[in-house]
Amino acid sequence: MGKLLIFSGNSNPTLAEDIARRLEMLVSKAIVGAFQDGETRVRLEESVRGADVFIIQSVCPPVDHNLMELLLMLDAAQRASAERVTAVIPYFGYARQDRKRTGREPISAKLVANLIATAGADRVLTMDLHSPAIEGFFDIPVDHLRATPLLADYFRGLPLSDLVVVSPDAGGVRRANRFRHFVNSAAALAVVFKERHEHGEPEILGLVGEVEGKTAVIVDDLISTGETIVKAAELLAKRGAHPIYACAVHPVLAPGAVERLEESVIEKVVVTDTIPIPREKCCDKIELVNMAPLLAKAIMYINKGLSMTALFKEVEAEWLA
Repeated sequence: MGKLLIFSGNSNPTLAEDIARRLEMLVSKAIVGAFQDGETRVRLEESVRGADVFIIQSVCPPVDHNLMELLLMLDAAQRASAERVTAVIPYFGYARQDRKRTGREPISAKLVANLIATAGADRVLTMDLHSPAIEGFFDIPVDHLRATPLLADYFRGLPLSDLVVVSPDAGGVRRANRFRHFVNSAAALAVVFKERHEHGEPEILGLVGEVEGKTAVIVDDLISTGETIVKAAELLAKRGAHPIYACAVHPVLAPGAVERLEESVIEKVVVTDTIPIPREKCCDKIELVNMAPLLAKAIMYINKGLSMTALFKEVEAEWLA
């Protein structure tokens, strides 16, 4: 494979620079901006002919703008004769639109997958898709990393006693159980059952599992409005859990989410840096876990043609040690 090159859009340049530094290289220069009429402008400032190109871009707010940057960068690299182009998408926007919930709706996640491949991606590297089935929406290879071991490692450093790991909905049980395996396989598991109405607000219906007198950790893939996690925490507190922590991979943090978390009964909210958190959204409760080490290692494995399964096993062994 050709020379390794890393480019970055504007969605998360700090993460891209950290990844490049761990690979002992620099992010290649590119112009990624806008023309006066608002159209996205892209120009790669370094030759990519015959190179193994990795374009790092989270599809996070502003989602459509960041997606367009990614698509144009992929197209530019492919047209400039890169040997291979990998889209590194730490947070895959539109992943929650993975099926039709009512009539006459698009399956947006499938459309975005098609756009990425059509634009020029030969491969996709991403983290913690909202639904693993989205991997099947692509007709190109997808390497799907999980942040669970790194998030679990944060909690392994805390003096947690009588732990219960909580999934905030039935669909996240597998994720929560995997987290429990990494933190403490002897920990209990509980599940909050909810119903989401058409306007999007979740209604908590009940809890399965014993939480009284236990330290609770709520595990989810993302925090958007924060309502699901905050309402789950309120139910856990009523049932006698204390203290209560929350962790999620992707801090989408829609307007009002930080204030909601700050005022909640949750002690700490642990998230990763797949999405940058602006200074005005930071608060004392939020702790960040760096994903650059894992993403850098994955890029190195792909570039050298090494087995990604071997990487997954290596990561699990490292954090279980």
